[in-house]
Amino acid sequence: MSLNRRVFLTQSTAVAAAAVLPNISVASDTIKLGSILDTSGIFDAYGKPMDLAMRLAVGEINSSGGLLGKEIEIVAYDTQSDMALYSQYGQQLTRQDKVDVVHGGILSASREAIRQTMRKSNTLYFYNVLYEGGVCDRNIFINGVTPAQQVEALVPYALEKSGPKVYILAADYNYGQITTLWIKKFVQENGGETIAADFFPLDVSDFGSTIAKIQAAAPDLVIAPLVGGAHLSFFRQWAASGMKDKIPLASTTVGVGNEHKVLTPEEGNGIMVAYNYSQELDTPANNEFKRKWEDAYGDSRLIHEIAVSHYQGIHTWAEAVRRANSFERDEVIAVLETGLSINGPAGKVTVDPKTHHAILDVHIMEIENQGMTVIETLPQRQPIDTQEVCDLEANPNDNTQYVIDF
Repeated sequence: MSLNRRVFLTQSTAVAAAAVLPNISVASDTIKLGSILDTSGIFDAYGKPMDLAMRLAVGEINSSGGLLGKEIEIVAYDTQSDMALYSQYGQQLTRQDKVDVVHGGILSASREAIRQTMRKSNTLYFYNVLYEGGVCDRNIFINGVTPAQQVEALVPYALEKSGPKVYILAADYNYGQITTLWIKKFVQENGGETIAADFFPLDVSDFGSTIAKIQAAAPDLVIAPLVGGAHLSFFRQWAASGMKDKIPLASTTVGVGNEHKVLTPEEGNGIMVAYNYSQELDTPANNEFKRKWEDAYGDSRLIHEIAVSHYQGIHTWAEAVRRANSFERDEVIAVLETGLSINGPAGKVTVDPKTHHAILDVHIMEIENQGMTVIETLPQRQPIDTQEVCDLEANPNDNTQYVIDF
C-alpha cells in the first residue's frame, strides 16, 4: 500500500502544510466542531486535504469574529482508516467531548458507522462527500453529489463517445454496489447494455486477470467506480496493457482524491468524469479559494473534490448558525430547511429541504495532463434520486438508506 502513503502527491508536502495549520483557540467560550477523518491509513489521500480544508474554513470564520461571539474549537480524531475507530470516536465526540456539530466520514461505511450515534445523541451531522445516494435522516446534511447529479450526467456523454456495451468495475462495498445499480439504470435508459459488472475488495491491486476478461468481453466502454490507492493500480495496468487507446474509460471516483495527479498523462488522459469541482475552474470564487489555500499551506495541488465539499459544508453550517442566531440543533436545522444557499469555490450550494442533500453545479470533464478539463457545465442539479424516495418535510422521523431497485 505504499502508493497511499504518497497521498497521491508527496507526504512531505502534506507535512509541510500541516505545520502551518491555522491556530484554533481552545478557550472556554467556544463552540465545538467535531471531526472524524482518515488522516492516516490507506484513505489519508482523501482525509488529509479534507482536514486542511476544515481548518482553513474554521480559521476564516474565527478570524472574522467567530460565530455569535464564540470561536470554533476543533475536536479532531484520526481514524487511521479503521471503521471500528469511527464508532469509538463518534461516541467519544458525543458523550465525552459533547461537541455541537460533527463534520466527518469519508467512505459510506464510515458514515454509517457513526450516523446512528449522531442521531441518538441529537448531534447535528454533516457528511460532505459524494456518495451513492438514498440516505433519509433529518439529523444529517449531505453536501456531495449523488448518482442522479453525477452518473446521470456522465453516462450519456461517455456512451456517445464510445458505444453501447458497458463493463463495470466497482469497489465491493455499499458505495460501489449501489452506484453500479445506478450506472446500469442510466446505461439502459440511454440505449446501452451492461455486459458485466465485477466487484473488488478495497485491498485488491492486481487486475491482470480482470483486464484479460475485459479484452475477451470486448465492451465499448469501461466505467470504474473504484476506490482508494490499491484500486488505482487498475488504471496503470490498463494503460500498460495497451488497452487504454482501444476502449475508453469513465469513472465516478478518479480525481476526487487527486488520483489523476499521480497517474501519468499516458495513464490518465481521456478518462471521463463528472464532479462538482475542478481546480481548473476559472472563476473568481475558485481563484480566491486557491489563493487562500496557498497562503495557508503553500501548495494548492492538495485541493480535491471532497476537500472543497468539506469546506463548503462547514460554511453552510456556519451560515445557518448565523441566521438562526443559535447553536441549538433544531433551530439550525430549521434554518437549513428554508433552502439556505452559500457561494463556494465550486459555485452555488443550496440545501434541498426535502432530502437535506445539496443542489450543485456538475461539470462533465476529461482528465488531461493531470488536470480535469471542463467539457460542459450543468448548473444546479437536483438530487432527484433521493428526492424520489425521501421527503423529510412529510416524514421527519424517517431513518432509512433507500437503495435503488433495479
